[in-house]
Amino acid sequence: MRSRSELKNYSREKYDFRIRLATGALLVIVCFGILIARFAYLQYFKYDHFQTMAENNRISLVPIVPNRGLILDRNGVVLAQNSFVYTLEITPAKVATTVDETIDELAQLIEVSASDRKRFKKLRAQTHSFESVPIRTHLNELEAAKIAVHRFRLPGVEIRSRLFRQYPQGKLASHTIGYIGRINDRDLENLKESGSLSNYKGSDHIGKSGLEQYYESQLHGVTGFQQVETDAGGHAVRVLSSTAPIPGNNLILSIDSKLQHIAEEAFGNYRGALVAIEPSTGEVLAYVSRPGFDPNLFVDGIDTENWKELNESLDTPMVNRPLQGVYPPGSTFKPFVALAGLEAGKRAPPFSIVDSGYFTLPGNTHRYRDWRVGGHGIVDVRKAIAVSCDTFFYGLAVELGIEKLTSFVSHFGFGKPSGIDIRGEKSGLLPTPEWKGRRFKQKWFPGETVIVGIGQGYTLTTPMQLAHATAILANNGKAMRPHLVTAIQENKGGKTHPVPLQVVDQIALNPKNIEIVKQGMMDVTLPGGTAARLGADSEYLMASKTGTAQVVGIKQNEKYNESKLAERHLDHALFITYAPAEAPRIAVAVIVENGRHGGSTAGPIARRVMDYYLLGKEPASARPAVEDTNVGAPATPEEHTHDE
Repeated sequence: MRSRSELKNYSREKYDFRIRLATGALLVIVCFGILIARFAYLQYFKYDHFQTMAENNRISLVPIVPNRGLILDRNGVVLAQNSFVYTLEITPAKVATTVDETIDELAQLIEVSASDRKRFKKLRAQTHSFESVPIRTHLNELEAAKIAVHRFRLPGVEIRSRLFRQYPQGKLASHTIGYIGRINDRDLENLKESGSLSNYKGSDHIGKSGLEQYYESQLHGVTGFQQVETDAGGHAVRVLSSTAPIPGNNLILSIDSKLQHIAEEAFGNYRGALVAIEPSTGEVLAYVSRPGFDPNLFVDGIDTENWKELNESLDTPMVNRPLQGVYPPGSTFKPFVALAGLEAGKRAPPFSIVDSGYFTLPGNTHRYRDWRVGGHGIVDVRKAIAVSCDTFFYGLAVELGIEKLTSFVSHFGFGKPSGIDIRGEKSGLLPTPEWKGRRFKQKWFPGETVIVGIGQGYTLTTPMQLAHATAILANNGKAMRPHLVTAIQENKGGKTHPVPLQVVDQIALNPKNIEIVKQGMMDVTLPGGTAARLGADSEYLMASKTGTAQVVGIKQNEKYNESKLAERHLDHALFITYAPAEAPRIAVAVIVENGRHGGSTAGPIARRVMDYYLLGKEPASARPAVEDTNVGAPATPEEHTHDE
């Protein structure tokens, strides 16, 4: 038997060992080579990149929020400003324990609600740990004193004085001014799409409605920044440099706050809208939506109770009625129909009709009734406007045809937005056979043309459109773009930039025709007109038109009896006017929801507005222009047409 040593091949084993050793050494050399190459790459080729990253870890940019611009009326009265308030804030990097424990300690001293905690958590996620985050705003002096006394045992907690938006006039012109609120996810998306997100670093608020929203880019200003050096723990060490913010610009409005106040008070407890415009410029002098709301409620986030009250109210105070309320124009549509007829050569003087109290289509027995039983006798176009003769306009609408009628009146702004500088404006509706085919898959019937002639049926308009149309008529066909802001004033330097006037349409009208229509509108407030009482003691001549718009349909053989209707089913009252008639300085449109009669309900509201604007007359008392009840008989005869 061979020995064990004879069986081993030492030479082979030595060779194998050397191969393994060489392989291992080569692998080690390759690995070290890769590390050295990577080190060289990072050191020499990526040096600038990593130096920048390291510098960013050491230096942070802290935004400085600019002061928001002011909003002032035409006389310099402040409608939106910034005021200092106490805020309780926490700097997470400085607290001794945890942030939640610190908040619990604060809650033992002052009230900290669940919504406060939720808001703080959201804001904290959007900021650096060394930036202070508000946990409570609008602290009163007692709450501030309690925190100050216990400040020594609450590291990271401090009371600061911050600027907050304030609306000193409260509800006055609330739908005009709008409000600001905390930036939400939708706002962030919009800012990202517009490329403005970087300018909102550190900003908590943004315009949500009205002028605050439309002119957000002007009001917000430009955010400033501080370069802050931080240590490894994220604590601020020192400020390296600072770029001051640029304050937002101020808005100077065409609104007269005193006129606005008189207009709002004139509504009493009625719901409705009023728009007053200077015809030659398009400047909006008063803009009323009743009821309104207090924009101060929204600045720091409206509480659940107030939001529920506003959102669920049957009076819908959050609806901007001049732009978003759509109503049948009723008889206020008639002057524009009359002008369409005159321009088309259908009713040129001495044309007249004999009104027997109703109108029938050829070959049809259905009677479209006039508001006056028995009719108005012999009626020409001027008298038809003054007494609001339905029969006259029924026939005229049929002769014109729906396409020609709607095409003409569209030049007065009906059926399209006016372009006013507030978002959310509705277009109203000028119906056509094509529209009805698309909307209902039905053909157009002649009877539908009949009732369009008196502003009923599918026809819908907004109070803004009615005021704009009245201003165009007063301005002899020259349409100026309605606007609320007349100038933008730089907060830094005080330089003022007027907003240029804009002509949006120039309607070619025969001067004789427009004069006939204007004469008919002047007759409305003279003896025999539908608003004769309104003009009886006036020191200036008005050109006006009354109107009612039905809310619920009445069957052909039924008589309209408002005493049997619920308050919210009563007719809307409308009134359009401009004055002085010979040289118009103001055009007004009023809609009073469920106000029943234009001449006796909506008219006095317009009269108060014009009395103050033209004569400087203030109401003798705080009593509204109309009674605060929706029950009673009209003061003057008024049209009531129900032919559904």
